[in-house]
Amino acid sequence: MKTLSTLLIAVTLAALLTPVAQAQTPAAPGADAQLSTLLAKPGDVDRGKAAFVTCEGCHRKNASGRSDGSIPRLTGQHASVVVKQVLDIRAGRRSNPSMQPFVVDPSFTMTQLVDIAAYLQALPFEGSIGKGPGTDLARGKQLYERDCAACHGASGQGDAVKFYPMVSAQHYRYLLREVIAIRDGSRGNSNAEMVKVVKPYTPAEIEAVSDYMSQMAPSKP
Repeated sequence: MKTLSTLLIAVTLAALLTPVAQAQTPAAPGADAQLSTLLAKPGDVDRGKAAFVTCEGCHRKNASGRSDGSIPRLTGQHASVVVKQVLDIRAGRRSNPSMQPFVVDPSFTMTQLVDIAAYLQALPFEGSIGKGPGTDLARGKQLYERDCAACHGASGQGDAVKFYPMVSAQHYRYLLREVIAIRDGSRGNSNAEMVKVVKPYTPAEIEAVSDYMSQMAPSKP
């Protein structure tokens, strides 16, 4: 398992080598420096478990999320992804009105964020997944392999260095909601390349690829 400090070196190299077209949506001045600083901190899983208690009301004790699409599964998610997304929500770069009050609360520290991220990455998969209807998985597989696998991995495992999240075994309705938000530009911190990819998708294609990802076996970070 990669530590956040190990990821810092890899992220720095990736930033130098990654084409501009594949970069994340431009962040506010100082955002990258803050992210790098946090990735350099070693997360403490035990402290993260204790701090996550305040998150369990929404994300559930095992971080399995909710099948109605309101809360994603976070078990096993890359720590770097968790840190970046929370920072983006905290700074208003990603739109998440329900979560922002919690992450801007002065009592929520950056040390807690790093610890929680380490804890979530270490969590084993538990609970059930809200899967899609399974009616057009062949089309979903075709779209995923053509447009998504290069970034999110053949097994949906994501990429910790490039901040691409694990998408395998994620709740169907959450995937559906987020792909639509990325397509429509309402998410806020969408990857520019992904926006271009999903922009021409029909509603049926978004449903198919989201369904396919929800059916994928859980991946390990």
